[in-house]
Amino acid sequence: MSTLPFCRALSPWLALGGLLVAPLSAGVGAAAPSRPNVVVILTDDQGYADISFNPHHPKEVATPHMDALAREGVWFSQAYITGNVCSPTRAGLLTGRYQQRAGVYTAGEGGTGMALSEKIFPRFLKPAGYVSAAFGKWHVGTELEQSPIARGFDEWYGFLGRGGHDYFDLAQKNPEVGPMYRNGKEIKDEGYMTTRLTEEAVAFIQRHKAQPFFVYLAYNAVHAPAQAPAEDVARYRRQFPEISEARAILMAMLEHLDKGVGQVVDTLKKEGVWDNTLLFFLTDNGGSKAMSANNTPLRGAKQQNYEGGIRTPFIVSWPDRFKGGRIIDTPIHSLDILPTALDAASVPLPQDKPFDGKSLLPLLAGKTQSLHPTLYWSEGGEAGGWAVRAGDWKAVVQRGQSKQELFNLADDPSEKTDLASREPAKLAELKQLYDTWLEQMAEPLSGAPKRWSPDSAAKGKKSKEKRAGNAGKDRRKKRSQDVD
Repeated sequence: MSTLPFCRALSPWLALGGLLVAPLSAGVGAAAPSRPNVVVILTDDQGYADISFNPHHPKEVATPHMDALAREGVWFSQAYITGNVCSPTRAGLLTGRYQQRAGVYTAGEGGTGMALSEKIFPRFLKPAGYVSAAFGKWHVGTELEQSPIARGFDEWYGFLGRGGHDYFDLAQKNPEVGPMYRNGKEIKDEGYMTTRLTEEAVAFIQRHKAQPFFVYLAYNAVHAPAQAPAEDVARYRRQFPEISEARAILMAMLEHLDKGVGQVVDTLKKEGVWDNTLLFFLTDNGGSKAMSANNTPLRGAKQQNYEGGIRTPFIVSWPDRFKGGRIIDTPIHSLDILPTALDAASVPLPQDKPFDGKSLLPLLAGKTQSLHPTLYWSEGGEAGGWAVRAGDWKAVVQRGQSKQELFNLADDPSEKTDLASREPAKLAELKQLYDTWLEQMAEPLSGAPKRWSPDSAAKGKKSKEKRAGNAGKDRRKKRSQDVD
């Protein structure tokens, strides 16, 4: 794949930091342990430029701990998630398969939950002796029967509900706020949510450092509601008077998130397990316009299939097995996390339901420079959008629209120039790839059709207008909060 301008912009920045920007030369070490710890840190709605490792970041963005992780690990400059909203991405990450195979196309379907027959991350690792814990946002089931504990995690601290959660009300003082849980039981807690999730993850690592562990740390930051300690917000307003109140709150939320990442990494190091920990860092979808996120230099945002809605900052670290301080620009996606972890732990891959993701270890070991010839996105439903990337070419249809756009990401990573009219054969080729892929996917759990058409789009618009007309303002607001 061609190196994108963003990657080229990063290279001199990395060089100034004294890092190696070169293909990996080190392979598997003879003395490398066979059972690494696995840590997945998933942030929520974080903007692509709301990490200061990105040279396009605004001046108010400072994420020193995330930056340090990127400098020590490997940054994948063309990494994607498989949905443009929260829950579909989580369903795919946890199963290693396109979430559409389980009927999950939308946030509503993902939030309702997949069938219990869908095997997820911890169940694959348990036979290899792993103890596992989930912390934070779940968003792949609203009932306790679908909770992390019910699906194979040994420990769980967090919340079930869809979308976001109040950052300060962890005791459900407001009955409209969903409860917090520990190991399947409702609890009353206190503190700032981001800090509490970090503390729980740190304590788990300290308790289980003597055995292989899997940590799924799914922060709800920086998802709405926009809440941060008042003194931190005021400090950002004083330091950057030109930014909006909303942006100041987001920066304060991001600061606590960055500190949490740093504390988890510091704990792994202090407990002597850092070198043999395979750690992944990414966000669940593009930054949200509603939260004033910044996705520069990418076009679009959360809820869109442009790069700004589906590209993610993606860092991988495993000091025992590969060198850090590098950039890899091969396109990958979040489905690759589970097969990479199983490969690292020498756990056989499933044969009954093969993964769509692939192990990243050959890329990290310099044994290959390619992984996925084609990547797919689909919202299904009556008017859902879709996208497909093959090589440097990407076709995009936005939700509720019939216009098909075509971009060459090597020349135009910001998707400014639609080449559909100049390259109709290429567009038709990508559309055929998408159609063939979609036929292999399950029908949406919602019962909606999985294939888009102009007629179904018009039907979907009328149905939506009718539903909106019959529902009250408060109900519409609640539903909007629930499904993203």
